[in-house]
This record gives sequence, structure tokens and C-alpha cells, in this order.
Amino acid sequence: MCLGNICRSPTAAAIMRSLVSDGGLEARIEIDSAGTGGWHTGEPPDPRAVDAAARRGIALSGTARQVGFEDFESFDLIIAMDGSNELSLRRLAPDERAREKVRLLREFDPASDTLDDLDVPDPYYGGPSGFDDMYELISAACKGLLEQIRAAEHT
Repeated sequence: MCLGNICRSPTAAAIMRSLVSDGGLEARIEIDSAGTGGWHTGEPPDPRAVDAAARRGIALSGTARQVGFEDFESFDLIIAMDGSNELSLRRLAPDERAREKVRLLREFDPASDTLDDLDVPDPYYGGPSGFDDMYELISAACKGLLEQIRAAEHT
């Protein structure tokens, strides 16, 4: 989950869908994206995010939506892109069990173990290089997330 659901979250969802598909896990893993704010509801992903993903063979699709209470029932994990969205999601969660589902995406990137800041910066107000940086951070974390899911299935 990110703020408006047009940059970071749809990028993460598309990368994760690709990884899950490559691993033949589509029947076992459901992926969606949403934003904590409703400013862009119904809009497609930001063209700059679409471009950054397309240059890496990943297609972004869908329309922005705002996270709702039902997401806490429908999903095992609610992944936030930054601390601000993590806090918003924890406040929105209907109970402690739901709050425990909220995690930061970069928690799953093994290279982030020693970092104090696990935010995926919002590239919306910056230039194209911010979207490339965003993509790389999200990709590394999604690979780590998939590895943790696979490891959990074997325990």
C-alpha cells in the first residue's frame, strides 16, 4: 500500500505477479494493490511508473483504489511502502490481529537488514530516475518476500 496507488503499490503488485507466475504459484498467492488515500481512485498507474516497469519487461495495469476494512480480512499480509502508510494502515486496522498483518515491504529485502530507513521513497514529485530507483528497491524486496513465503510453506 502506498499513498495514491498509482506509483509504488502497482509497481510492487506487478513485480510480485511476475515473480509468482514465474514460480508457478498463481493458484496459491493472491496479489492486489491499494492506496491509503483516495485522490487517484479509478486512475491508471502513473505513466512514469509504467515506463520504468516496461523497460524491465513488467506490465503495470489496473486502476487505483483505496484500501478498505475488507482488505484486512481478505489478505494475510498488508504491505506498506513507507512508515507513514504503515502507520495509516495500523490505524485503519479493525483489531490487533489485523494490525499484525501490516509490514513494510523493505523488511523482506535481505540487503536492508542493517538500514534504519526502510521506506520506499515516493517518486511522484521527482524525475524519471526516482521511478528507476523505486523499481529497484521494490524488486529486491519482492524477491525477498517471495523467498520468505516459500520458506514458510516448507515449515
